[in-house]
Amino acid sequence: MNRWRRRLLQGAGAAALAGLVPARLLAAGQAAQPILRGTEFDLEIVPAPVNFTGAPQVATAVNGQVPGPVLYWSEGDTVTLRVTNRLPVTSSIHWHGILVPAEMDGVPGISFTGIPPGQTFTYRFQVKQSGTYWYHSHSEFQEQSGLAGSIVIEPKNGERVKADRDYVVMLSDWVDGDPAKVFAKLKKMSDFFNTNQPTIGQFLDDIRKNGLGAALDKRKMWNQMRMLPTDFSDVTASRNLGVRMAYLINGTPTDRNWTGLFRPGEKVRLRFINGSATTIFDVRIPGLKMMVIAADGQDVEPVPVDEFRISVAETYDVLVEPTGDQAYTIFAQSIGRSGFVRATLAPRAGMSAPVPDMDPPQWLAMQDMMGAMAMGSMGGMSGMGQAPGKEGKAPHDMHSMEGMHDMPGMSHSGMGEGHGQMQMPMQHAGHGGGHTMPMAQGTPPKVTHARTEYGPGVDMHVDMPRTNLDDPGINLRNNGRRVLTYADLHTIGGPVDDREPTREIELHLTGNMERFMWSFDGQKFSESKPVHFRHGERLRIVLVNDTMMNHPIHLHGMWSELESPSGEFLVRKHTINVQPAQRVTYRVTADAPGHWAYHCHLLYHMEAGMFREVVVS
Repeated sequence: MNRWRRRLLQGAGAAALAGLVPARLLAAGQAAQPILRGTEFDLEIVPAPVNFTGAPQVATAVNGQVPGPVLYWSEGDTVTLRVTNRLPVTSSIHWHGILVPAEMDGVPGISFTGIPPGQTFTYRFQVKQSGTYWYHSHSEFQEQSGLAGSIVIEPKNGERVKADRDYVVMLSDWVDGDPAKVFAKLKKMSDFFNTNQPTIGQFLDDIRKNGLGAALDKRKMWNQMRMLPTDFSDVTASRNLGVRMAYLINGTPTDRNWTGLFRPGEKVRLRFINGSATTIFDVRIPGLKMMVIAADGQDVEPVPVDEFRISVAETYDVLVEPTGDQAYTIFAQSIGRSGFVRATLAPRAGMSAPVPDMDPPQWLAMQDMMGAMAMGSMGGMSGMGQAPGKEGKAPHDMHSMEGMHDMPGMSHSGMGEGHGQMQMPMQHAGHGGGHTMPMAQGTPPKVTHARTEYGPGVDMHVDMPRTNLDDPGINLRNNGRRVLTYADLHTIGGPVDDREPTREIELHLTGNMERFMWSFDGQKFSESKPVHFRHGERLRIVLVNDTMMNHPIHLHGMWSELESPSGEFLVRKHTINVQPAQRVTYRVTADAPGHWAYHCHLLYHMEAGMFREVVVS
């Protein structure tokens, strides 16, 4: 694959002149986003020259654009999309969050065989929903190389919230070169791209502030576990590690400053999409309050916020009302604070506003490792989120690792098959019947682990996970801003199905961070069997994150309806981000027969094995 990319790069200019690739892409990000409307679409997957980092590269583009054109559909229509593959390798397009027949879902090896080179595949389906969505390749690493675009579906009865302006704001990450080589680097050295590792300067600062013993104690547990307290992202925007990376808004890096225009006093709808392969972003617009009005395409009760975290594959619609003859910066910093991308809202082209400094990165806290055990009698049910508009410490401020190694029942030494694992005191009986009801408020959930979770692919277990959904997450806690959490989200109209679940399926998100192994229940996809849903049944899915990384989990073909810790319906989503050491539950109605993908949407985690097949029959 790398060889054909090199050949394409050498011939990129000639291809543009020949008409294969629009010449405007040579200045990627400077042109306005192309928009396609209607019910009939012709899309071509093509190699295209781009330059996001100062070095010319070849992208995988749709109709010569990175990102691809914005597709505007109307609820209730039947759309036909003829997708032609001009690459020398098999490709695909998956319509993320769109309810389609299984054979139209676009996942090679699950729902179809893919689109061979030179061939055209016709997608045809009825549009059953409205809102903000996106599309991307599900073939190897093509998503990382640019094959993605946005979808806006106009409601049959008009928008519930009216706006004077409407913009898609698609966040993405770009890596120069071959993403397969990035994956190979991660497999050899999982922290290869981690630029915020603990330093000697920080150690000396801790000695001055807290004394030598406390400074050593803070680091001892991390060293014993062979884990890093700042391991937030697989790939970061550093240019010092042999791989150049850029963060983009609508295909535009910071220095090109994508700009959305407004007239003072107008209501502006911003449709944020995280189309990244691996980067979780924290988004704010200094000087503007954002009103969150939709999540994953579904209208929610409006929530005023200063900032929100958007995990990979999620979408949020926000409404802002800029005033005065001034510009505003749309600021999106990576979860690990390794880089950012900015864009601008302005009354005139060419304007810009001050760009804030990135927030300093924190260390993962004890609740990110130990869940409810680190949170006392509250059991992780509440108290971890920042109260709206308040500053200061949360009730459980546990950024220090002090004393952790002295906790009863904990072992960080060799443990047979699972040597080097972090272990909490609990019995491990495997996944039996599990809990048939949500945990009572204030009761720490106790979970079981499958036998397959004990092996070299799993380096950590959490037996008493936290269930708090009002926690904004690491690097957002106690920052003095009003940050959106899942507990704030309430889908208008309630659940799609009022029935109570009759069956529960518990899956654990597992991994070995040092070896870059990722899985469900300790089994990578090639070792696993399909998960079976009975057609028409109402299920409760329980996910327990046994790792210290966030995992955005996406179930294809069906809605995931997130529950509160006590079992009440909160919000309908297609992608649910599970924080470290957290347990979440959501309801699913198995109303879509066929074979479906179910996976972590961090591309390199999915490729490493955090993927399952779901069969509805």
